[in-house]
Amino acid sequence: MEGWRHRGLGTGHMMEAWGHCGLGIQGRINVEVAAGFWQLGSYIYQKRWVKLDADYLRYFDSGKDTYSKRLIPVSSISRVSSIGDQKFEVVTNNRNFVFRAENDADRNEWIRTLQQIAEERKSKAPERSSMSFATDSATELVDKSGFLELRGFKHKLFVVVAGDKVFLYKNAEDYRLKIGITYIEMNVGNVKEVDRRGFDLTTPYRIFSFSADSEQEKEEWVEAMQQSISEALSNSEVAERIWAVESNRFCADCGSPKPDWASINLCVVICKRCAGEHRGLGPGITKVRSLKMDRKVWTEELIEALCAAVTTSDLAETQALLFCGASVTCDTGDPQCPTPLALAERSGQRLQMEFLLHNKTSEPPRLEMVCGEEKHYSVHLPSITHSGFLYKTPSMVKPISERKGPEEFSRRWCTLQDGVLSYYENDRNTVPNGEIRVEEIVCLVNNPLHAHGIENTFEVYTEADRLYLFGLENPDSAREWLKSIAKSFVHPRAEELLALDFERLGRLHYKGGLTLEHAQEGWFALVGSTLHVCSEDGRQQEPLQLRKLQELSIQGDHEVLVLVERRRTLYIQGDRKLDFLGWVHAIQKAAGSSGDTLSEQQMTESDVPLLVDRCIDYITQCGLTSEGIYRKSGQNSKTTSLLEMLQRDARRVRLKEGEHQVDDVANTLKRFFRDLGDGLFTRRWAPEWLWATALEDEEEKVGKYRQLLAALPPVNRATLKALINHLFRVQCFSGENQMNTHNLAIVFGPTLFQTDGKDYKAGRVVEDLISHYVEIFNVNDQEMKKQQNEITAIMKMREASSSGTQQAGDFICTVYLEEKKTETEQHVKIPATMTAEELIFEILDRRKIAMKEKDYWSCFEVNEREEAERPLHYSEKVLPILHCLGTDSYLVVKKQMSMENMLVYLASRVGDCKHGMMKFREERNLLGLGLSTGFHDRYFILNHSWLRLYKEVRSHKPEKEWPVRNLKVYLGVKKKLRPPTCWGFTVFYENEKHEKQQWYLCCDTQADLREWFATFLQVQNGGALWPSERPKARVARPQQDTRLGNISLIPLRGNESEMRNSVAAFATDPLTLLRNV
Repeated sequence: MEGWRHRGLGTGHMMEAWGHCGLGIQGRINVEVAAGFWQLGSYIYQKRWVKLDADYLRYFDSGKDTYSKRLIPVSSISRVSSIGDQKFEVVTNNRNFVFRAENDADRNEWIRTLQQIAEERKSKAPERSSMSFATDSATELVDKSGFLELRGFKHKLFVVVAGDKVFLYKNAEDYRLKIGITYIEMNVGNVKEVDRRGFDLTTPYRIFSFSADSEQEKEEWVEAMQQSISEALSNSEVAERIWAVESNRFCADCGSPKPDWASINLCVVICKRCAGEHRGLGPGITKVRSLKMDRKVWTEELIEALCAAVTTSDLAETQALLFCGASVTCDTGDPQCPTPLALAERSGQRLQMEFLLHNKTSEPPRLEMVCGEEKHYSVHLPSITHSGFLYKTPSMVKPISERKGPEEFSRRWCTLQDGVLSYYENDRNTVPNGEIRVEEIVCLVNNPLHAHGIENTFEVYTEADRLYLFGLENPDSAREWLKSIAKSFVHPRAEELLALDFERLGRLHYKGGLTLEHAQEGWFALVGSTLHVCSEDGRQQEPLQLRKLQELSIQGDHEVLVLVERRRTLYIQGDRKLDFLGWVHAIQKAAGSSGDTLSEQQMTESDVPLLVDRCIDYITQCGLTSEGIYRKSGQNSKTTSLLEMLQRDARRVRLKEGEHQVDDVANTLKRFFRDLGDGLFTRRWAPEWLWATALEDEEEKVGKYRQLLAALPPVNRATLKALINHLFRVQCFSGENQMNTHNLAIVFGPTLFQTDGKDYKAGRVVEDLISHYVEIFNVNDQEMKKQQNEITAIMKMREASSSGTQQAGDFICTVYLEEKKTETEQHVKIPATMTAEELIFEILDRRKIAMKEKDYWSCFEVNEREEAERPLHYSEKVLPILHCLGTDSYLVVKKQMSMENMLVYLASRVGDCKHGMMKFREERNLLGLGLSTGFHDRYFILNHSWLRLYKEVRSHKPEKEWPVRNLKVYLGVKKKLRPPTCWGFTVFYENEKHEKQQWYLCCDTQADLREWFATFLQVQNGGALWPSERPKARVARPQQDTRLGNISLIPLRGNESEMRNSVAAFATDPLTLLRNV
């Protein structure tokens, strides 16, 4: 029953006297409500809508409102009586409420209805008293209760999560009296975390914004409400059918009415509390299922489908039905074959029989079906049932950024069965606090010891982007849990990964090899610095050695992780943000240096630490002729900083001339070897090396050195060879750098053996290694000849540079792919003849990016100071542009999104002129004339020769005009000028006297901008905006002159003056050498 009421407020005297606020309701049936006893007083009536249903008497602001302002449980009403003047009194167990209707007829109708409900409640009182627990929704077993802040309320509210509803009370006393504000049906609710302590409960009618006292408490509230939603969405069809049998209407253990749980193997129905007792006995004794939430366990359709499947050879269908909840021992309804096993035996299906027998007492793992294929399994499918106590924190939606203390973990009873990982308040509870379905698990992480307050912890990531942290004190139990969970969610085709002692295991989408068109799902396992990959077809690929990666970068708004090896490139996609961030962090950490020994460093393909390789390369390029190289000490602060950067991630460090000094880099290399854990020669073998210097016979000594070299670990051996090879080259230029073999030995002996320098034997070892480099390191004739040719070439280049006959060569330029980031840098040799198109193909080929038909890849010149960019014409030469680049400009290769629209416009327009209104502003600092500030409307005409500016459309004489060939047009206008629209471009003009001007133009629409810019490009490039037939592959460039070997070149960077200085420096000192020799 419902209708309009009026709400009135008692006088101030009344409220003081009785300590209560009078409430009144008025309308078609006006009702006034007063809490407590009262006798006299005037009231101000406010119209309210009142509803009476089987459970509550509630009032609302209007009939359209879903959530009430106050609710009174019908079960608490003890008496309803008339008190005159259209008033009637509702007496509850704790308070009295007085209502006033508009007329006596309405009042009598309300009284009659309320009295009828009260009488029905009284008549059922004896029946209710025999029950073991109350049936009122608000007083059922409470899942969660406490105080929360709710937006729109001045004080905290007492919130209760009970069953499939959330109740709101003004305070705890109102909760005890069962007088609430409203309740929220959770079958239409959705919970979302919004910040560290806040979360929203969203319904179609209103958003309830709650705030808890702590992050942990917020997580508990979110879990409780999500569980309430699950219960609200449960189905009572099975329960109603089972309760139709009289003996099933009461719990088999305690006799409570309407039990909604059952033990499916004992065939008894039980209540919620008793289900907790059963669950504690374990699934081997009693298998507990919900009558409302586990509907699929009880459906006759599953039984019928299973009985049909076992009589065929379709084992995959049988398997799928069992995993959906069909029972192996269900009743078929056939007296001659009462079980599916008997049906399979009668049909002669031996494979079905074997499968059913194996699954009689074990839970099979999840297995995907391949449509159209008949699968045969002859191996025993492993059990994934596991249970025990685990420590658990509230689930998270963000990566763990700090160590969790022991107080943040709660002890929970956890079970893994039927493809569900459930966690309970204790081992006697029947309703789990939460569940994780194994098919939703995407990643499992085994944390290092003592990563958190609990000794052994592991993390579970799900498809819903949630993170669950569990822990145990016992390492053996932790390993068992990890093994069980991994076995439950990893596809059988990737079962080889289960044998690994993984740190992180999961599934990701990736592209690699020759199939870059479509991503495929693969299983990945991270073990130390090795990443194991198993493709979706079950083939295990060659593991990636992460410390040997040539490139490790993130592209596309942090959605693709790029791993580049010498022979392959892998693109890992971030479909889910949370676990992808975890993978990125873990792979980056594994790919970095992890200690101070050689084997823990980032490596090259030849097993030389990348730090050593970087320093040797730079000194080879820039410091071979530097006087006193390795003898002079660099600046200590710069050496320390550079060493820290290289040890953190040498792959990201680019040593560049002008930014790094030769002596600083040389000192960094020496300090690395001085501080190296276990030393280059190792503590075990270092005394043997020193002892070998006493041998007088040179052949015997060289033989001993070779023997000791073979005894070193592979990384130490490769590093020692690379270093001695480098020192051998350095001493070849001793005439200029004053560092002969003896001087180098004095410096490096104590450094490599980590001694105080007083023992001459250390220096003698290094001197012998350099002097007998060819014999000790078994350098063959071909390799030696190659090195001699390089040294000869360097000498010739020095002679040519000193005589002024040095010829110009290629230069190195840094070009970025898609955006300016360190990981997207590409260092490209730019010959004088290279065009923008050739540069684009060079960059795309390096990254193995195929150009599709509608991919308009272009090279852009970006001017950061002006916040503008210009796409280079495909035939434009790159080298002249590099000479003009300033320190705040760079080149980037990316797609030109507007190119297709511009081509369509040019193809459809008539004539080759463009005219219209644009907003114009001059650069005041350069011109000093014309408009002083702001943008102004001007009329422009652009033809094949001139750009002309008119004050207005009717003007006959232009105010300004510029030859188009001398203009450079950049997309974008810097924000500090406050452009009137976001569709603008910047124009630079330089006349024959090299006087420069610039101004800014803004269009009203994006289409206008495209049309003007397309016309500019067409006029300046003779009508050819884009190549009519773009080649499918990069134009082959002439091979480099091999007479000088593969020479590392000087990077070309900076403004025009710095460029020229760089070229002059190159002509003065062009010494370069082969990399990785």
